[in-house]
Amino acid sequence: MRSEILLLLGALALAGCDRQSEQAPQPAENVAAPVKVEDTGKLDIENRGKAMPDAVFQDPDGEKISLGDFKGKPVLVNLWATWCVPCVKEMPTLDALAAREKDRLVVLAVSQDGNGKAVVDPWFAKNSLKMIEAYIDPEQALGDHFQTGMLPTTILYDAQGKEVWRVIGGMDWDGPRANTLLAETLGT
Repeated sequence: MRSEILLLLGALALAGCDRQSEQAPQPAENVAAPVKVEDTGKLDIENRGKAMPDAVFQDPDGEKISLGDFKGKPVLVNLWATWCVPCVKEMPTLDALAAREKDRLVVLAVSQDGNGKAVVDPWFAKNSLKMIEAYIDPEQALGDHFQTGMLPTTILYDAQGKEVWRVIGGMDWDGPRANTLLAETLGT
């Protein structure tokens, strides 16, 4: 029994945020802040070469959009939620990556929050993110397509809209591991 409990606790410690159920927003002290983000995400190349899904989500103005609208430049899609602690922790590093690579990479932070703009817009207003904007997937069409069951999930597509890889779990997007993963697609 004790070993089963230890195994369960270990699995929970390694896991990201479970997407299966809606959770309450995190308290204000958990908003994005410059913290050390662990590179705990799992690299997955199983879907390499698959085309972008045609799932529809909302741009920052609330207009319908799909990933295909961004073809022509590599696209990094980050599925996240305001209640997901690893998601919130990695947002400043995702923003730094977006700033650094703005001419070569589109970075989309697509919220999976069920309450959409009512939750995400105030979250963005509280945080000092300069480059990424609040894309929203209120129907979780992208989340359902990727079926990782985990947040954050981040997927890189090449300029032709083909998947290169995905990272399931948190990542320091401004760190050396992310730079290595992006090098092939960005030509660095």
